[in-house]
Amino acid sequence: MTELISRTVAVVGSGLMGSGIAQVAAKAGWQVILRDVTDDALERGTAGIRRSLETFARKGKLPEDAVEATLERITTTTDLDAVAKAGIVVEAVFERLDVKREVFAELDRICPDGTVLATNTSAIPITRIASATNRPESVVGTHFFSPVPMMRLCELVRGHRTSDATLERAREFAESVGKTCVVVNRDIAGFVTTRLISALVMEAVRLVEDGVATAEDIDTACKLGFGHAMGPLATTDLTGVDVLRHATQNIWDETADPKFFPPELLSRMVEAGELGRKSGRGFYDYDQP
Repeated sequence: MTELISRTVAVVGSGLMGSGIAQVAAKAGWQVILRDVTDDALERGTAGIRRSLETFARKGKLPEDAVEATLERITTTTDLDAVAKAGIVVEAVFERLDVKREVFAELDRICPDGTVLATNTSAIPITRIASATNRPESVVGTHFFSPVPMMRLCELVRGHRTSDATLERAREFAESVGKTCVVVNRDIAGFVTTRLISALVMEAVRLVEDGVATAEDIDTACKLGFGHAMGPLATTDLTGVDVLRHATQNIWDETADPKFFPPELLSRMVEAGELGRKSGRGFYDYDQP
C-alpha cells in the first residue's frame, strides 16, 4: 500500500481554480502534485502560477527568491495514479456531476485509506459526489474562491456522511494556506456563498436583459450602495459566465426555486462563447492575453 505523505497535497485539475489552489499550497510549504489530462493543460496552469507569483514579487508582496522555491514544490503529471501518495486530494475539475463522480470513483480506487478526498465544487451537493466512492466519510467540500491567491475564504461543506476527522483535516489544510473557513453543516445545493451570489447575479442579469439598467450601472450600484468590492456582473465575468450558469442550474435542478432559474440572456451568452475574461468578452469586453 502507498504510504501517505502528510505534507503533500494533490490537486486534480490545473485550470483557474486548480492552479490557484496549487499555488497557495506550494507557497505555504506543501509539496504539490498537480494533475491534468494533457501536458498542454499543465503547461498553461504552471505558466499562470509563474505569472501570478512574479506579479506578487514585483509588488513586493513576495520575496524574489520565493518564486522559484514555490514552483519547485509543484510536480506536474498526467497520471492520476500519482496522486495516491498525497494525504489530501483536492478535485478542481469542470463543474458537472458526472465528471466529478468519475474522478472520485477513480480516487476511491487509487487512494489509500486515510486520504482526505476534497472537492472544490461551488454548488453540487457533496453527498452526490461522495456516493461515487465507498468512503463517503472521507469526502468533504473545500470551496475556494477565485482568484485563489487573493481571496481569503474557504467554504467547508459536510456531506451527509462526512466525518468530524475529515472536516478537521480539511480545515487544517485550508488554514495552513492562509484561508479563513466557514462551515456549511447541511449539504444543500449551492451551500451558502453560491446561493447568495447566484440570487444576486440572476437578478442583475434579468435587469440587463429587461433593459432596466446597463451592466456598468448595476455593478456601480452594488459597489457604491452596498460596499461590494466588485459588482455581480464583473464577478460573473471573472468567475466565468458558463461556470455561474452551471452552478445556478445545479441549484435550480435541486430546488426548483424560480429565483435561481438562469435567464435566457445568460444561456445565450454561453452558447455564443461570451464566457467573460477567459474568452475576451462577457458583460464587459477584455483584451485577450
